[in-house]
Amino acid sequence: MSENGQQGDPRSSLARAAIHRLGIVAEASPPVSPHRFPDGAHFRIEIPSVEGPGALAAVVDEAALRRTTVNRVSQGSGAMLLSRGELTEMARIGHGEGIEVSLFVGPRDEWDTGAIARSSDGAAFAGRIRGARQLRYALDDVIRASECGIRSFLVADAGLLEVLVGAQRHGDIPSETVWKVSAYIAPTNPASFLQLERIGASTINVPSDMTTGQLGEIRSVSDLPIDLYVESPDGAGGVVRGQEIGDIIPVASPIYTKFGLRNSRSVYPSGLHLEAEVIVMAREKVRRATIALEWLARSGEVAVQSGPGAKGLGVPLP
Repeated sequence: MSENGQQGDPRSSLARAAIHRLGIVAEASPPVSPHRFPDGAHFRIEIPSVEGPGALAAVVDEAALRRTTVNRVSQGSGAMLLSRGELTEMARIGHGEGIEVSLFVGPRDEWDTGAIARSSDGAAFAGRIRGARQLRYALDDVIRASECGIRSFLVADAGLLEVLVGAQRHGDIPSETVWKVSAYIAPTNPASFLQLERIGASTINVPSDMTTGQLGEIRSVSDLPIDLYVESPDGAGGVVRGQEIGDIIPVASPIYTKFGLRNSRSVYPSGLHLEAEVIVMAREKVRRATIALEWLARSGEVAVQSGPGAKGLGVPLP
């Protein structure tokens, strides 16, 4: 799959006709979104949990083998756990391939000295920034990675997002930097989505189990790109809905379709001790994305994917 539009498969109508013969009326479809990415595309593909240069190189290699365009990769361990050499190498690869490289901002509460984020009732605090000390570290984390060429960051705290956007306006952070709101604070309704947009989010992750109707409700109030796990890891619900992207994309465009991996363990924070596993998982996510694109083609929907280096992507600038 490249930036070319998908061609519909006439066989997709056979399933609809068989259902209609039973007198079953399909669920009403939400309105088709009139919005697009700046390049006119409907969707982009994101591979998450790409934790370092080795995993990024594996994504690039697997995508080439499968002739699948990957527009963005994201990482969950945090920029703070990558050396300057590793940050620079990820920026080099991303720049060369026209892929956005989005790194999580650290530190965050789940790995700090506090205990509540690791308690059974405290999971919602995991991505938060605790105190002025962590705000300072988080801002410095972004500045350090920016110096190495990274131009996209995952943020899981609304206050931190506001601080980062203010620093960007002041010129402390490159103007082209993209702020990607993490699934840790995914908004579940249009009002919450608009709040994050007003603060300065560039793209916003919504829960992986949102129905097309709920996605349509958000799209009715905003043209900001939506990030959606088409397949999510078990910790985020383990949703597998790749066959559904022919219904999702028309309603939610512009959308980053994310391919996590169910039935795989969490690898955060990652490192050399998990690198082989992270690389294999990254390759499988590209495979899952390729299969979903087959379902999109079969659906009959004509949906255009962005090409490498498309406008609006936070492609690194080493």
